Amino acid sequence: MGHAKQRRSAVHSADYQYLLKRLRDARRQAGLTQVQVAKALGRPQSFVTKCEVGERRIDPVDLQRFAKLYRKPLSFFLPRKRDG
Repeated sequence: MGHAKQRRSAVHSADYQYLLKRLRDARRQAGLTQVQVAKALGRPQSFVTKCEVGERRIDPVDLQRFAKLYRKPLSFFLPRKRDG
């Protein structure tokens, strides 16, 4: 059970929360519903929901697919690092 707790904290880090927010923002900016995204990706709608709320960790390959569908560069989803 300790593993699940450790993983949950990683999913809810500030940087990951930023990615989740940007994922939702990008879908809305693209004018797409979760159902439309799921259909385009060949996945169930629950997959999109779980990704957006952090119940499912987003694989880098899946992030690339979301980015392409939403017509966003990968950098759109990643927090900008500050120098120093």
